Amino acid sequence: MSGSTAKSPLSQEILPTEDKYRGAVVEDLQLPPAFALPKSEPISRAIELAYERDFSHIPVLGGNRRPLGYVDVAELKSKWEAGQANPDDRVEQYMTKFVRSACQPYSLITPGTPLEELERFLENNIFALVTDWDRKFVLGVATRQDLESFVSRRGF
Repeated sequence: MSGSTAKSPLSQEILPTEDKYRGAVVEDLQLPPAFALPKSEPISRAIELAYERDFSHIPVLGGNRRPLGYVDVAELKSKWEAGQANPDDRVEQYMTKFVRSACQPYSLITPGTPLEELERFLENNIFALVTDWDRKFVLGVATRQDLESFVSRRGF
């Protein structure tokens, strides 16, 4: 029937990102305090702590507490169970290093970063480290699930 004004579910408008978050910033996610490991931590301790806290990825820090990379806990556990990693090995041996170069600059995510910007960052990354402006301290870890939870709690 032509001239019908009824809309099918597929034609419903999707909210623009700025409307979805209504000006909210990373701090509004109310993330738990960051959990990170020094690069010298044994993998047995890393796995134990990750399961206690239900984390799938753990940031790894250098001597100056700056983020160096991260450990994928499931991958680490698999290597351990397969005998490819010793429980006393250091996490730095199994971490994925953060790539910092002129063509891949560091993306600064702070408590004041708009959620729209965080969402764009998470389109190409598993998680985001939330740091202070000077990048001296890891304050939290944000994921897509954190964004989804925030949107559902707010009813946006």
